[in-house]
Amino acid sequence: MTSSTLINPATEEVLRSVEQLDVDAVDDAVARAKVAQKRWAKAAPAERAAGLRAFAAVVDAHVDELAALEVANSGHPIGNAEWEAGHVRDVLQFYSASPERMAGKQIPVAGGLDVTFHEPLGVVGVITPWNFPMTIASWGFAPALAAGNAVVIKPAEWTPLTTIRLGELAVEAGLDPDLFQVLPGRGSVVGERFVTHPDVRKVVFTGSTEVGTRVMAGAAAQVKRVTLELGGKSANIVFDDCDLEKAAATAPYGVFDNAGQDCCARSRILVQRNVFDRFMELLEPAVAGVAVGDPTDRGTEMGPLVSKPHWESVRAYVPDDAPVAFRGSAPQGPGYWFAPTVLTPQRTDRTVTEEIFGPVVAVLPFDDEADAIDLANDSPYGLSGSIWTDNLSRAMRVSRAVEAGNLSVNSHSSVRYNTPFGGFKQSGLGRELGPDAPLHFTETKNVFYAVSEES
Repeated sequence: MTSSTLINPATEEVLRSVEQLDVDAVDDAVARAKVAQKRWAKAAPAERAAGLRAFAAVVDAHVDELAALEVANSGHPIGNAEWEAGHVRDVLQFYSASPERMAGKQIPVAGGLDVTFHEPLGVVGVITPWNFPMTIASWGFAPALAAGNAVVIKPAEWTPLTTIRLGELAVEAGLDPDLFQVLPGRGSVVGERFVTHPDVRKVVFTGSTEVGTRVMAGAAAQVKRVTLELGGKSANIVFDDCDLEKAAATAPYGVFDNAGQDCCARSRILVQRNVFDRFMELLEPAVAGVAVGDPTDRGTEMGPLVSKPHWESVRAYVPDDAPVAFRGSAPQGPGYWFAPTVLTPQRTDRTVTEEIFGPVVAVLPFDDEADAIDLANDSPYGLSGSIWTDNLSRAMRVSRAVEAGNLSVNSHSSVRYNTPFGGFKQSGLGRELGPDAPLHFTETKNVFYAVSEES
């Protein structure tokens, strides 16, 4: 087995090395998970619920530790990281109610009794990204466990530490060590084996659309279920009848949160032409006001990019002749820092059409409502977006017309654990979160019991 070296993105200091598992280790883990899943599925629903509540309680007791790990490994500001750790706790708590509520149906039929059961799939493989390591992991493992499955999870190579710790905390909470296993390794090894292993009955993948298409194609060989949460190029649509000051003041936080390393980032701001100049005047001080700096400082709102290779990828989108309207600030010296950057490109520019996944936003004018909708939908992606208007009818029309899975009006809200989350088009397949998520980790079984006529 090999190991990978983890770097603190804010200081460029070495954190530690993590062993990368090979295919044999994955096969051994899946074999043990298959046995543990049978025991877990046979447990009373109340017992499974209690196990998830215990897991949530242990996470709650370690929120500070998990947050500190995320600050060091991912460069997330401490306030954000604490929220993320608390979110894991809340997701576990929310789905701990599911085992006792996963009722089937009794369907009226002639000649007998017809009922449905929600049977767990078995072993579920979860492959998580580096941008929100522990939160996105919980979106997969919590509902999967609630539905009676075992979970094997491969964290991203750059940011595995919080997920590894969650695996340890699950055991500390009393869960079977084989029921929820964290398997660090390369995507081409561990992730690929999740896709090809016949006993992994579903793969949950969050990452790039490019890799997601390969996961989907590989899963087809076994007719394996997938949930895919992929790329985004979301639009923030600003109409002339909205609270323009509020729209401009909040726009930076709709795109620069987590240094723009967010598939929901509103990385295209579309502004009605007759208020475009005024919006830009208001946006510039808002961007300048984003506090970029030391992630351990509670005043910091945006940290560094996750790695040097990713910094170079983002930098390539802003060459020296880029149409930069203005920039915010960022620290000098060690760390993968990138100042919030506002561009005013043409509609066909690649900064408008491609996912940059960094603190770079394109601002474009539009003429009227129809033009705004056409421009918002002129993308292979359809994950999220925002609509700013004080006209209720317009808000209804535009929210129904924009091709995206998660929209917010006069805000930039995207993800709540109690509402469904997922994308249209090349932004993904299936839905995570919300009350129905555990059902996506089950098969519906229909059983008819014939009833004989009274003799």
